[in-house]
Amino acid sequence: MPEAILFDLDGTLADTVHDLAGAINLLRAEHDLPPLPLAHLRPHASAGSRGLLQAGLNLAPGDADYAVMQQRFLTLYENNLCRGTRLFQGVPELLDRIEAEGMPWGIVTNKLARFTLPLVEMLGLTHRAKCIISGDSTPRPKPFPDSLQLACASLAVVAPRCVYVGDDERDVIAGRSANMKTIIALWGYLGTEKSPAEWGANASARTPQDILRIAAAKL
Repeated sequence: MPEAILFDLDGTLADTVHDLAGAINLLRAEHDLPPLPLAHLRPHASAGSRGLLQAGLNLAPGDADYAVMQQRFLTLYENNLCRGTRLFQGVPELLDRIEAEGMPWGIVTNKLARFTLPLVEMLGLTHRAKCIISGDSTPRPKPFPDSLQLACASLAVVAPRCVYVGDDERDVIAGRSANMKTIIALWGYLGTEKSPAEWGANASARTPQDILRIAAAKL
């Protein structure tokens, strides 16, 4: 068994797309644009504001209005942070099982602390996660390994005995760079650019209930 399991937040532990998509559609409404369906925005939810602004408003960094629109999107999201967000089905039971094994677990996300910390509190995980590493906890977020290395230091465990679970290719890149085993959360958002089979992870899990079995087999 691993010494610790680390999780991405959006698209892995928590289904945040309802609130993220809601913020994009509020922003569209401010510009007299109709709402977009959840199915259109869902694959981009793990890519943060950059991915959602591209999918929702065809805006990319460097565009004239990008910085202003990004800040407005973040404000709208912050004001509606946990209206529709829930833990994915099976996640509460998974966390219970991990804790029953006496194994520490933590959260490593690119989401900024101003969103991560209140969201994790609203989900009831603040006092259960043994570390919470946000996108601004280190100078370089994922796909760099810095945040995962910080998590290992916080937990006093070595990276090769850790598993990182995420739903985006950069999670796999970061985990491999940190010398961790990586598991893809196939119930997550997954993006649109490449098949998860091409990401180079150690394994994929179809449901949260599969994580402990797979982690035990890989370590």
